Amino acid sequence: MLLNELWFVLIAVLFTGFFFLEGFDFGVGMATGILSRSDLEKRMLINTIGPFWDANEVWLITAAGAMFAAFPHWYATMFSGYHFIFTLILLALIVRGVAFEFRSKVNRGAWRKIWDCSILFGSIVPPLMFGIIFANMVRGVPIGADMEMRAGLSEVMNGYSIWAGGTLVGLCLLHGFTFISLRTTGQLRERARHFAVRVLPVTSVLLLVLARWTYIETDLFDRQPIWISVMLVVALISLLCAFWSLKRQKEGWAFVMTGMLILLTCASLFIGLFPRLMVSSLDSSYNLTLYNASSSAYTLKAMTLVAAILLPFVLMNQAWSYFVFHKRITEKDHMEY
Repeated sequence: MLLNELWFVLIAVLFTGFFFLEGFDFGVGMATGILSRSDLEKRMLINTIGPFWDANEVWLITAAGAMFAAFPHWYATMFSGYHFIFTLILLALIVRGVAFEFRSKVNRGAWRKIWDCSILFGSIVPPLMFGIIFANMVRGVPIGADMEMRAGLSEVMNGYSIWAGGTLVGLCLLHGFTFISLRTTGQLRERARHFAVRVLPVTSVLLLVLARWTYIETDLFDRQPIWISVMLVVALISLLCAFWSLKRQKEGWAFVMTGMLILLTCASLFIGLFPRLMVSSLDSSYNLTLYNASSSAYTLKAMTLVAAILLPFVLMNQAWSYFVFHKRITEKDHMEY
């Protein structure tokens, strides 16, 4: 495997890991406006992701950094072409992080309501915008011979991309509900599982329509028909298994299955793109690929060496944090709140 191909796979893994891990963070943030019936329950929901959310965002930072170093033309085209959307994502993530810390600083209803709304905003906007970005990556955007993307808002915010964004929001919400059922006890746990069962059929419809729309709007199925078909079958099996697990109160398996849906969705996108990075709607010769957008061989070798040394420590550190904070959260833990 060539180094540019290796780094494409690593970046795909980083983005997929981000959506798997930060996906349930976004879902929990959205669930604070649905599940909680008291301020204590809202605090409990936030604390289910308290030890994890900031570390989970590191996956996004690492993915963006890897793009910058391994594929600078991809990084420049995407981040300059989507500068408004990425600014909105960044602001939403900042507001959400600040809200987690600030909402309990003042014991006033209006103060907490402002930050609760900020948590909802910061949990809905990023997956919605990322869905729009990645849908347009495979559908095609106006990229010229100079690798510059010149797309108006109407070209980016089309029906297909908005549906993809909504589907990712639905996946994150479902993933968040299963995570809450895995991390809480009592009525909150039961309520989370109940809502997960109700959201799952809606998410299934969103995914099926997205798959059909992707078949019409893109060439993913033409380029990788076997792989994409296999992933669709596995996704359908995962949906059925998630429903079965929720009904039988097997929250661990339900969480694995909803996470599998996110993994399959992300993997399908990158497999369908390969060896392209961004599709040009003007001319296929203007597509950004692994070969015309990558850094030098020396840079890729240096990056590979550094990643091989440091990545195991980062993964072990995050795995250790999940092990330390694996216990369920109860109301007794928050009686002084």
